[in-house]
Amino acid sequence: MKVNQYLDSTYLKTAIQASISEEETETNVKDLVNEAIENSYKLAMIRPEFVAMAREMVKNANSETLIGTVIGFHEGTYSTTKKLIEAQKAIENDVDELDFVVNYIAFKEDKINLVKAEVFKGTKLALDNNKVAKWIIEIAALTNDEIISLTQLIRDVVLENFGEENAEKVFVKSSTGFFKTEEGKPNGATFEAMQLIVENAKPLPAKAAGGVRNYDDAVKMVELGVTRIGTSSAKAISEGGNANEGY
Repeated sequence: MKVNQYLDSTYLKTAIQASISEEETETNVKDLVNEAIENSYKLAMIRPEFVAMAREMVKNANSETLIGTVIGFHEGTYSTTKKLIEAQKAIENDVDELDFVVNYIAFKEDKINLVKAEVFKGTKLALDNNKVAKWIIEIAALTNDEIISLTQLIRDVVLENFGEENAEKVFVKSSTGFFKTEEGKPNGATFEAMQLIVENAKPLPAKAAGGVRNYDDAVKMVELGVTRIGTSSAKAISEGGNANEGY
């Protein structure tokens, strides 16, 4: 199986997180976008401040590689207003896909109306501008029952407000890759969690982010029903190898 078209090749570390300069961070982003173009990955996933630069690169290369960015990253606790402002700016910079971090903390605190409103407003903004929305639920912070409930909440908001005809444009996504877990527990996609997401998101598609570190795992995720895989090691995976990094 050729997995390239399932891969969202990802670089989301800030300069501080990577202990490098801003210039080196920009170089890393450029390298990632060029690699995505050269290998026909589905998408290059980068931080919002690099969207305009990446769009120009894709345009100059006459490539079909998509540009995606993260919104409310990585905590998800930004106000809905702030997330919408961030998303609008990315749209103005001609992004293709918006990966929102849902306010999973509010969900865990049973602030369901806040979460529903956020999902509605973010999805509406994306769809009104012909963009894809993905909702990151941060599975490492949730129990299996919470994964099921939050996935179903997102599904129901989308179907009730935007119809099944728009379902394929709104994903449920597993993880940011930045959540701090205890005792070495995984902070990215697991097969168990993705099975729950796939089953409860339908007809919405599912994205596995983090935790997919080799070609065999990528294939298994696709066979499970996942249609996108977020990884910082797309090249290694697409060439049948193993990822060196954790995401």
